[in-house]
Amino acid sequence: MNKKQLKRIMIPLVLLLVIILPFAMPTKSSGDEEMLVSFHKERQTSIQLIEENKGLKRFVFDSGYHFEYPDAVRGIYVTGHSAGGSRFNHLVDLVKTTDLNAMVIDIKDDFGYLTFNPEKDSAFADIGQNYIKDIHDMMKTLEENQIYPIARIVVFKDSVLAEKQPELSFTENGAVWKNPRGEAFVNPFEKEVWEYNVELAKMAAELGFKEVQFDYVRFPEGFEQRDDELGYSKGEYADDGTDNVKQRVQAVTDFVAYAKQELEPYDIDVAVDIFGYSATIPEAPGIGQNFSKISEHVDVISSMIYPSHWSNNYFGIPFPDAEPYRLTDEYAKVENEVLSKLENPPVSRPWIQDFEAPWIYNGTGIPVTQYGKKEVEAQIRALKDNGINEYLIWNAGNVYSENVDYTP
Repeated sequence: MNKKQLKRIMIPLVLLLVIILPFAMPTKSSGDEEMLVSFHKERQTSIQLIEENKGLKRFVFDSGYHFEYPDAVRGIYVTGHSAGGSRFNHLVDLVKTTDLNAMVIDIKDDFGYLTFNPEKDSAFADIGQNYIKDIHDMMKTLEENQIYPIARIVVFKDSVLAEKQPELSFTENGAVWKNPRGEAFVNPFEKEVWEYNVELAKMAAELGFKEVQFDYVRFPEGFEQRDDELGYSKGEYADDGTDNVKQRVQAVTDFVAYAKQELEPYDIDVAVDIFGYSATIPEAPGIGQNFSKISEHVDVISSMIYPSHWSNNYFGIPFPDAEPYRLTDEYAKVENEVLSKLENPPVSRPWIQDFEAPWIYNGTGIPVTQYGKKEVEAQIRALKDNGINEYLIWNAGNVYSENVDYTP
């Protein structure tokens, strides 16, 4: 048995033992204060005592890396290709020389692949890609530059798993169903899919990431229009006595709660990306997202509020993409009101836009709004004006505007 296999066995085993032993043993030795297991020749990962309350001890996994939570997270999106290529050094320099301080890095991408090759004996070796050649070296670079590391894991949009196990997906005429972009989804009702993605999140935590951000935590867009036509299992939700909408909302919410609980021993934050419009309605009926219910189970909620993604006249704004400050300001007011009603609201850290969307201007006669310093700063300023100091910036190609004041 190699060290990687030992690690997978020891972490849950030791955590189980430290829960059971205080009840089974009448005395405690000084050796209980820290249980250390070495898993990597360059790093010592450990399971450490962090608190004792009324005789019960709480232990957490320690990756061996040290990252401080910034004053407020101000981050950029980084693909696996960028993280493993020459562009990575440029992005590190961008963060170091500005008031940015974090990176959201693809660990499981939009197709369902890992962006690096795990150990050969890993259960996930078959989905590994060599985009990030040496992920440990990448983590060292982030640590040396104190760039806060966030692992992005795309959950239910997963063509790889859908094709490999169609029974975990949605089928049509005997084949895996795909949306118009050729993308397949796996089924949020299936707890095997939950476990699969949470195991990947645990792997990210073991690598040293301080936060896992789950994306595509939802059913496919427009699912309410085809749910009766597709073949799929509802598992234990089939007979719960509620309608299709409530079942979808409950399954998505339950996944988030499950992930939060499973990741508790890893001492990392759990975040979820969610459509911005979900905060403006009771719940999104097709995709199963309820903003308030999801927010109750996460440390960070990241609404995708790109001005280009709102329909005309939303919030009374004729063409939202052309008015980034106004759109962001109107959204922030709504979100603040929704979160204020929660007993323990998460940190709000919206995704904002640093890209053009020329396709939405077709046939309008309106000049395309070019996103640069002015437009990015407008969104940041609107958030700050509403008391929201954290944000993430999206550009799919990881090409970010120059000379932006990230703390205007």
